[in-house]
Amino acid sequence: MTLLVSSHGYWVIALCVGLVAALVVAFLLVVLVRAVASIERSVDGLLTVATEVAGNTANIPQLEATAPVLGLIVQEAVVQDGYMNALTDGYGGDA
Repeated sequence: MTLLVSSHGYWVIALCVGLVAALVVAFLLVVLVRAVASIERSVDGLLTVATEVAGNTANIPQLEATAPVLGLIVQEAVVQDGYMNALTDGYGGDA
């Protein structure tokens, strides 16, 4: 069985195929725009959080200076403990 299609029929088929392709492209563009908007919202949130993190971590380099000071504090605490032990030797013992 032979299918006879006129040139008018070919134009209708071509226009239908073009319409379907245009609808698919339009749908994909809508999906792309929504994805871009979602990414933009996420980036805005990340920028806010990154600014807060930067503020919270700005003083970290200053913390490096505390390690030697802590060592000195421990040494002084040991000395003070020795003084307190010397002062309290013999007190509160046998009654």
